[in-house]
Amino acid sequence: MFVFVPEGQRAIGNHNRVHSSTPTDEARNRKILTIPFLSRGPFAIAMSNDSAAGPSAVAWRGVRKAYANGHEALRGVSLEVARGELVALLGTSGSGKTTLLKTVNRLIEPTSGEVIVLGKATRDWDPIALRRSIGYVIQDVGLMPHMTILDNVALVCRLRGVERRARQARARECLALVGLEPSRFESLAPHQLSGGQRQRVGVARALAPEPALVLMDEPFGALDPITRRELQEEFDALRRRIETTVILVTHDIREAARLADRVALLDRGNLVQCGTFDELRDHPASDFVRAFLQETTALGSSDPEDRS
Repeated sequence: MFVFVPEGQRAIGNHNRVHSSTPTDEARNRKILTIPFLSRGPFAIAMSNDSAAGPSAVAWRGVRKAYANGHEALRGVSLEVARGELVALLGTSGSGKTTLLKTVNRLIEPTSGEVIVLGKATRDWDPIALRRSIGYVIQDVGLMPHMTILDNVALVCRLRGVERRARQARARECLALVGLEPSRFESLAPHQLSGGQRQRVGVARALAPEPALVLMDEPFGALDPITRRELQEEFDALRRRIETTVILVTHDIREAARLADRVALLDRGNLVQCGTFDELRDHPASDFVRAFLQETTALGSSDPEDRS
């Protein structure tokens, strides 16, 4: 299990979801906290007081992305993600969800419009500093095959100049956090782990520098259904305790229903509706939304613990 809270320490966060079609005052006012046993020192993301108090972790404002061949991947998308919120970007292949995600860490630059990350426009961030300030988890994990598991988890801390002993201690903390016993796994190579274990390492690596924001692009898509469901549940419990903001790209409706506070549904570069899963299911804004969500009617209750 991901869940790990030392004896005598209070788990941070509320297991109950905040359901709203827009970021709530409660979500806006929550501060990004970490589990108390995790050291802050050299790992904390540097943020101004103004940024820390801001209403949103990420805001897209009229973001458009057009390519030389005339294809418009994004068509004026505007959306805000509150601090401590998990928003799922959902849609069919080619809907623009991954393109939208990659504008956050400047892997893709918008043609027009503006992206605000942690209170600062992305154009004003140094791209490398921005990427090192954001956790990033992808489907194929992207572990370095020539490095041990411990060094993989500590990689971003090393790039940020954290001294060896401190970054290794932090990496061990994060391995324990995601349910991998450091003494057993730290000296192994990535090829010696199962798919689910490698995905846990990817999450640990993303959390190691204590980011206020984590981007996840189809992180569980390559796993078998049983392992995928297990990791979804464990990650949901973990992120509620550390209250990290998460933006999740998925094509899996059930994954979005289980994990997300809000779902942003895209179609051909347009944001067609954003709200809780229940709002989209019960009050679809268009025939496209209704058709897209038809297969989820069997999910039933709005309580994510009752969904199967």
